[in-house]
Amino acid sequence: MNNLFQIATWSVLIYALVVLFGGVMGYVKAKSQVSLISGVGSGIALLVAWFITRQLPFAGLGLATLLALVLFIVFVIRFSRTRAFMPAGLMTVFSLAATAVFALGLLATGGVLQ
Repeated sequence: MNNLFQIATWSVLIYALVVLFGGVMGYVKAKSQVSLISGVGSGIALLVAWFITRQLPFAGLGLATLLALVLFIVFVIRFSRTRAFMPAGLMTVFSLAATAVFALGLLATGGVLQ
């Protein structure tokens, strides 16, 4: 596999940890059970995608891309409602970047970007 695939693979792990940590911090700071459940659930799903990526790159990056896209949409909606950059705006930017990196890695595993 090429460098783009390696970057995408490790980016899934980093993004998973950021999402997981963000959910925990949302609970600690605001006592938001919704943040805790959605952050931990999404973080674990992304960690599963990372593990899958290591065995079945196309499937794992496909799952990670889908999850990042869904999170991007969720955070765009939250940001449009609150207009607060922290945390919704920041996570919107992270989720968009993650979606792009994962999609490029997905294309690289399919032989499109080699």
